[in-house]
Formats: sequence, structure tokens, C-alpha cells
Amino acid sequence: MVITRTPFRVSFAGGGSDMREYYGRRPYGAVVSAAIRHYMYIVIHPYFHDKIRIKYAQTEDVATIDEIRHPIVREALRKVEIGTGIEIASFADVPAGTGLGSSSTFTVGLLHALYAFKGQSVTREQLAKEACMIEIDILGEPIGKQDQYAAALGGMNYLRFNPDESVDAAPVSLDLRGRGLLEERLRLYYVGGDRSASAILSEQKKQLQRTDATALDRMVALADDLRQSFHQWEVDALGDNLRRGWELKQQLAQGIGNPHINGLMERALRCGASGGKLLGAGGTGFLLLYAHDHAPIMRELGCRTLPFRIDLEGSQVIEPFAAR
Repeated sequence: MVITRTPFRVSFAGGGSDMREYYGRRPYGAVVSAAIRHYMYIVIHPYFHDKIRIKYAQTEDVATIDEIRHPIVREALRKVEIGTGIEIASFADVPAGTGLGSSSTFTVGLLHALYAFKGQSVTREQLAKEACMIEIDILGEPIGKQDQYAAALGGMNYLRFNPDESVDAAPVSLDLRGRGLLEERLRLYYVGGDRSASAILSEQKKQLQRTDATALDRMVALADDLRQSFHQWEVDALGDNLRRGWELKQQLAQGIGNPHINGLMERALRCGASGGKLLGAGGTGFLLLYAHDHAPIMRELGCRTLPFRIDLEGSQVIEPFAAR
């Protein structure tokens, strides 16, 4: 049996600039993000029958790779060159479609598990690159590259996306005390629902193709500023950075914000939050709020919340394959 554990991510600044339609015609895109201690688990077990069984929201039991309906599983099996006699299941700490990068976390964790099942070791960079290839190049999803790298690498990183398709990843230089302050002052607020990001991201992609992308230019500048603030241990700079980024993000496509989300944000700011944003493509999911005291915000919003804790390990094999 093989079990992998792969973290979800929280993006602080620069989201959207990791899309090819942006960084391909700019000097670079840039994102500051963190892997968090909420995880996707992929379990792989030899299957007695000469078939492929896949368990997720549905169950598939098929004779060939071509029959698999789940597109990521189908293409990952092709990439790693595994055929039949395998059973795959997935479990997660949080629902899909809530802005924490679940699709890419699944892809990275699945690739990691499949390679481990074959007895092959791979680098984190390879996992991220191959996950991008499957989701963006093969399946044509209208997404960027930040989620795959955050899930594979772990930690807090400044990710730079270059026109030649290379990605430079540099750890954010925060000491133990700085990370502790972030974990105290950030919290995730579940505002309900789940959604596919494709519609919003597709519109954003079209906007990038027909406009000068000024809002994203400013969001990249915010990512660069935040990296420098963290380097100088100015943790409280994050609150204002999140607020400004959220204002810019809503200019990228319709449906990112809505009266309900903006109303929650305004109430949080009145209760002491210095900034926040809706994670992911928009519409619903988790609000990330920065505050020195979350107690009054939690009372006011009445949302289910999750602590913000930074994962430092990235995608891990936590149960190695035992030869049959």
C-alpha cells in the first residue's frame, strides 16, 4: 500500500499572474503563497482483478485506462505508465472547490503515489512540473501554475513565473517567530458552498487576452512588496497587502466577489481585521482574514473557521509500498 499526504495552499498575493496568458507577455508573474496543514490523502493498493478501481465521489471499475472518466487519474496513469491491477482512493481534510487549490493538490499527490507504487523516487520540482503539464497542457484547464508548486514544495514561497515557462521558487525568509505571528493572526472563514473555478478563470483568461492587464501588474507588484516586507520581518504588512489585493482581484472577472462576500469582508474589517481576501477563483469557499484578535470577528460572522498552520514538508509518502 502507498499513502501520500499533500498540503493545500493559501495564496497571499499575485494570484492570476501564474497564468500563461499573463506571464507569457510580461517580464514575469509572481505569487507569494503558503502550504497549509490541511491535506489531501491518496491511497493506492494492488487490485486483485486485472482492472483499475478508482474511488472518489464516484467509483469506477474499468478494464483499461481509456475507459476512465476521471481525467486527472486517466492522464496521470498514462504519464507514469501504470496499467491495470491497481486501486486508487482519495480523502481530504476540506471539500473541493473551496479555494485551497484542491485539484492541483490531488494531481501532485496522485503522481507522487503512482511513482512510489512503481518504486521510483521523484523530485518535488518534477511533481509540480508534471502536474502542470497534465492540468494545463493536456487537459486544457484555464488555470495557472502556483497551486502545483505550492503543494509539491511545501513551506512559504515566492514563486516567479517566467516567459520561457520556467518557475523560480524561493523560500520566504521569515524566522520561527515571524511564522508564529502569521499563524496567530491569520484564520480561514468558511463562507459556504463549493464551485468549479473554470467559469471564472476562463473569463479571466479572456480578459487577459484582450486587455492590458494593469490590475495584474499591480498585483505582481504587491507580491514583490510582500516578499520584501517578510524579508524585513514586517508581518503586519500582510493585512493591508491582502486588502489591496482583494480590491484589485475583483477587477479581473465577474463573479469573483459578490454582495454576500463583500458584506462579510466589511463586517470583519469593522471588527478589527486589517485585511483579507476570498481564496481561489472567487464566488465562495474560504475567506482569509488577518487580525490581531479573531474572537470578535468569529462572533460577528458566525462562520465555521479553520486555523492557519504552515506546512513545511510538501507532498510526502507517509506509507511506503510493501512488495507483494
